[in-house]
This record gives sequence, structure tokens and C-alpha cells, in this order.
Amino acid sequence: MSETLKGIIERVSFHNPDNGFAVLRVKVKGRDDLVSVVGSTMSVTAGEHFEATGHWVIDREHGQQFKADELKTTHPASAEGIEKYLASGAIRSIGPKIAAKIVSIYKERTLEIFEQAPDFLLHVKGIGAERLKRISKSWDEQKEVRKITLFLTEHGITSGRAVRIYRTYGHESIAKIKENPYQLADDIRGIGFKTADELAATLGIDRNSPYRARAAVRYTLQELASQGHCGYPEPGVMEHAKKLVEIEQKIIADAVRSVVHDGSVIREPVEGEPWLYLANLHRSEVGLAQSVHRIASATPHPLPRFDVEKAIAWVEQRLNIQLAAAQQEAIRQACQQKLLVITGGPGVGKTTLVRSILEIFSAKEMNCVLAAPTGRAAKRLAETTGRTAKTIHRLLEFDPATGEFKRNAQHLLTGDLFVLDETSMVDVVLGHQVLRAIPSEACVILVGDVDQLPSVGPGSVLADLISSNVVPVVRLTEIFRQATESRIITAAYAINHGQMPNPSKSEELTDFYFIESNEPEGIQDMLVRLVKERIPARFGFDPKSDIQVLTPMNRSVLGARNLNQVLQKAINPGDGGPEVQRFGWTFRIGDRVIQTVNNYDRDVFNGDLGIIEQINRIEQVMTINFEGRQVEYDFGDLDELALAYVLSIHKSQGSEFPCIVIPLHTQHYMMLQRNLLYTAVTRGKKLVVLVGSRKALSMAVRRADSGQRYTALRKRLQAIK
Repeated sequence: MSETLKGIIERVSFHNPDNGFAVLRVKVKGRDDLVSVVGSTMSVTAGEHFEATGHWVIDREHGQQFKADELKTTHPASAEGIEKYLASGAIRSIGPKIAAKIVSIYKERTLEIFEQAPDFLLHVKGIGAERLKRISKSWDEQKEVRKITLFLTEHGITSGRAVRIYRTYGHESIAKIKENPYQLADDIRGIGFKTADELAATLGIDRNSPYRARAAVRYTLQELASQGHCGYPEPGVMEHAKKLVEIEQKIIADAVRSVVHDGSVIREPVEGEPWLYLANLHRSEVGLAQSVHRIASATPHPLPRFDVEKAIAWVEQRLNIQLAAAQQEAIRQACQQKLLVITGGPGVGKTTLVRSILEIFSAKEMNCVLAAPTGRAAKRLAETTGRTAKTIHRLLEFDPATGEFKRNAQHLLTGDLFVLDETSMVDVVLGHQVLRAIPSEACVILVGDVDQLPSVGPGSVLADLISSNVVPVVRLTEIFRQATESRIITAAYAINHGQMPNPSKSEELTDFYFIESNEPEGIQDMLVRLVKERIPARFGFDPKSDIQVLTPMNRSVLGARNLNQVLQKAINPGDGGPEVQRFGWTFRIGDRVIQTVNNYDRDVFNGDLGIIEQINRIEQVMTINFEGRQVEYDFGDLDELALAYVLSIHKSQGSEFPCIVIPLHTQHYMMLQRNLLYTAVTRGKKLVVLVGSRKALSMAVRRADSGQRYTALRKRLQAIK
């Protein structure tokens, strides 16, 4: 039988703003002890009044709880409740001390003052003009966010993105949502087509609406792009969209014509079949091919004429090295060709070759520019060459005022030689952005391992450049003697050739191990013991900074999300210090985190790794150290971050770590592929440990990646004469 509880929320033990699930400790009239209430509410803060309708249950772990079928919260009315509410961090720039001062003056009228006469807060010691500005802004934002949250909840949508909706649309948020809810999927990160579609249905928008059909076509192309495709055959797009929204073919066909007409989608025949592209991907693919041709065909080479053979002998003596025949040939090509690709696996001397080329070009007073797709890759390039290297994004100088890169076809970069490392990671959009900004007089060297995973973003840029036969390619295949002594490298090549690696026995002290464990729970337990105890004890690696777990998937028991929470609990359980819960994660000081999207305003990019240094609950900001640079995040923007004790193998591209641990199980079946495992193993510098079933390892080694990416870059390159 249902009953109703009323009272004050003393503590929010847990709240997930994405789905509204909350665990509250509450004070109920007529009871001295605190009660646990479990239910769903999109907005909740300590100090608020609550009303819950439901029934009592006994939880095996937590004891008696009140399970609320309906849970409502309202602003507190009593001075005690208001003080608790303000002290909880509900309003930015107000902590417990300031909250107590405000309430001691204005008592039950406090929230009325916030709403109607905020300038009265200047009478409170500790509140000046600047702090009042922040408080007023936070109060207004919170009020509007609550309205948006309530509106979404009333229409059956649970989303923690109300803050982002407000910051995107402002006071027009609800009007904009009502006008075209599908716009949310385009404008608000974290809200996809399906959520927007559910909302549209509750708002009474016709299921056959052109808005809906057009959104479905664009969403389909975005999903295909997330799978690596630049374009896609039109019949396939229409079939995907039709399944997604279950409306008739004619309406989808009309929607395709409409998005092609408005320019957001491009239709182009490829090998006699119409393909559809999102406009920016089509522009990038075409522009990239044009830039390759422009640079490769421009004359003359920036280097003056000189004796290359003497230069090779000079650089060998200068660096005290003996270059292999393929390395020498690469130097000859670099001194003659405007655009060159250098590819090869670990241990074949790519780094030595790049250093040699840079020495020769610098001796001829050439301006050499070095860049890589990620911060870690750029840092490694700088360390191995002894020269400055930047991320491609920083090289191109993003301008927050315009939302564009300052360096582009109109405002070119300056330099004579551009060396781009880890090119296997470069997708078609980034490839277009960087090559269009390189002057035609310069020469370009693209360095990368084509056997690694293709880029996370759309396209297969490095593979297409190589297979087009339009650009000169040097393949380094000779493994240097010191590299053959590393079992990591010999294992990587065995995997790449479809052979089982030969791991060390556990009693041997070497750099590559396979620990057999067949059940997911056993693999998880072994993983924790390895990271927390066994590897630090035997090899001296720090669990927080040196050891990186890489997993094939994000979901499942052995996926990145679950293992991150397991390892956080083991390595950084929290000692009562400040922490913040947002978007399904608990963030603590000392946690390793990864940036999951590009944020040009903060100058941090997808894949950047950092350590949480400060959590300020009063100002509602978190400070993260990215490679020595401190960056602040508003709590509402923490969906840009995820814990990074465990990374998906895709996210690890371009990075190296002292120690890598890789779980492998047949539950990863869909992702068990040779290039995935090869990429993971080559991330380890000093130690690689595989933990899992022999069957899963064998499966990964045997299966070549058969996934075809729909991109016409190779044909575009070959078509330009």
C-alpha cells in the first residue's frame, strides 16, 4: 500500500542527472532518525523540501529504504532549510560560511531577496560586486535550468543536459525546443536523435513530419561517420533512415532531396552510384585531395641543390649512427619529393630517420615544423627529436571569436618542411585542415604505421594515400638489432603477421607476458591485483601514472566504463576529500581523466590525458593538470571528461605508456581484430601484460579487419592529374 512522506533533504548520497536516479537521506516529520529515499528526480539539492509517494522496502545491502514511485522537490521555506540549501553548493560562490551569514540577516525571506532584490546581498560581509555578479548569474541559470528540466521531465525525457541547453539557447530554450526538438540533436552534445524523437512525439509532432525525416537522414549520416565512413551509398542511407523512424520510403526520399537542396548534405556519383555526404565531410575529402596535389606538384623543392650522398654520410657521423638502406633511400626521397609518406612498425627506425632528415634540412637553414594529432604524440615527437612540436590543433591556431582556425588557405603557415607524425590517427577533416594551411613551396613528410587502427574519425587517410600510388612511399621493414631483443616488438610483429605471440614465463623478468584467465570476473580480479600490487612490487611502476589498462570495448564487465570504476575504487577510493558526481562518474582529486571531445576554447582536445588537482565545490569548478597546464572546468561541463585508468584501445592511439595491461575475453568478440591488438601492444614502452583467455587471443590474432570504410579519397587522388 502506498504512503506519502514529506520533509527536508539532509544529504544527497547519489544523483545521476542523466536518468534522474537519486539516493537521498531525509528528515521526516515525526521521526528522529534519517530515512533513505530512493527515487527519480531531475533536480535535487540538500535543504530542499521533498514529497515522496511509494512504499517501504528492505535492501539486502543498505537495509530499510523508502522506494518512491513519485518524488517532488521544492525550494525550502524555513531558514534552516534555506541555509542547508545554499551551503550545499546549489548557488555558485556561496559556501557554508557565506550561507550562514546571508540567512542570519534575511531568514525566511532569503530566497525572495535572491529573486527580487539581489543587491541587498551586498550588505553581507564577504559579498562584493564581483561575487554578487557570479551569485546572480548562477541563481538565474539555476532557475532557468530548473524550468527546462521540469519541461523535459513532464514530457518523459530524463537528461542531465539542461545546463547545456540553457547555455546554448538562453531564455528562449523552451520555445526553441517546442519549435523543433530535432535541433537539440544537432546543437546539444549528449542529446541524440532518439532522445529528440521521443520528445517530439510527446509534443505531438507528426511522425511523418518533414522535420523528423530530415533529422533522421542527417542523424544516419552522422552515425555512419562515427563508424568511419566519409560518404555512403544513397540506397543504404535511405534504408538505415527508414528503419530508424519507420516511415515510408517516399517521405525519406523527399527528405533526402530537401537536405541536398539546402546544402547540408551533398549527393555525388561514385563509381556510377549516388553517394550522400554530410557537407563538411565532402568539403574535407575534396579539399584534402586538392591540397595533396597542390603541394606534391608545386616546384621547385625548397632545398637548394647539394650532394645528398655526402649529407647522408655527414648525418651518420653527426648522430653516430649507421642508417639502413631504406632509411638512406628515404632521405634521398625527402630531399627530392615535395610530399613523402614514411611508414613502418615499431623498431624499424622511423624516429632515427626523422631526426636525420631534420638535421640535414636544418643544416641547410630550412625552417622545420613538427606536429602530431595528440598532445602526448607531440610531446613524444619533441622528446625524440629535441625540437619543438605542437599538436595540429595548436599549430593551426583556433580563434574562439570566429570558431575557425586562424591558419587556413588564406592565412598559411610558415615553414619549409612540415613533419606530421602518427598520421594513421589523422582523419579526413583534420587532414584537410592542416594540408590546406601548408604553403605550396614547402615539402611535407607524413610519418605513421599503416598497420595500426585507422583514425577514430571518418576516412582512411594514410592507407588511401599509400594505396593511391600518387604519393611516394618509403616502407621501413628492417627491425634493428636492439629492437629484436624486446619481446614487445617481436610479439607485435607476430600479431601483425597473424601468428600467436610467444609470451614469457611468469618467473622470467622480461617485458611481455600473457596471464591466462578464462572468466570475466577472474580477469577483472587479476587486473586489479596486477595494477595495484604485482606490477608495482616487481617492476616499480606507479599505478596512477605509469600503468595504463587498454580494453577493446567500452561496455561489458571488461569494458572501459566498468573497469574504470573498479580501478578507481582500488587505486583512488577517496579519503573524505572533495569529490563531484556528474554524468555517471565520480571525480576525485588525483584521478586520471581523458578529454572526450575537442574544446578549442580551453585548448584541450579529444584524447588529452590529465590529473584532477582541485575540486572547488563553492565555485563549482574542477582544475585539471594537462601535461603541466592547468585547465578549469565548470561542473556543468564535466560530460567532456571520463575516468582514464582504463582507455579503449581506439582512445590510446598516438600515446605510449611505460606499462600496458590488456584484458582479452570472447565477450569482446566484435572487436577482437588483429590491428586492434597490434595497436594496443605497440602502446607499451617497457612492459605489456595480456590477461585473458587463449581463445580470445587466438581470435584477435587470426581476424584481419574486414570493415570497409566508404571514402572516395583514393579515387579523388588518382583522378587529379
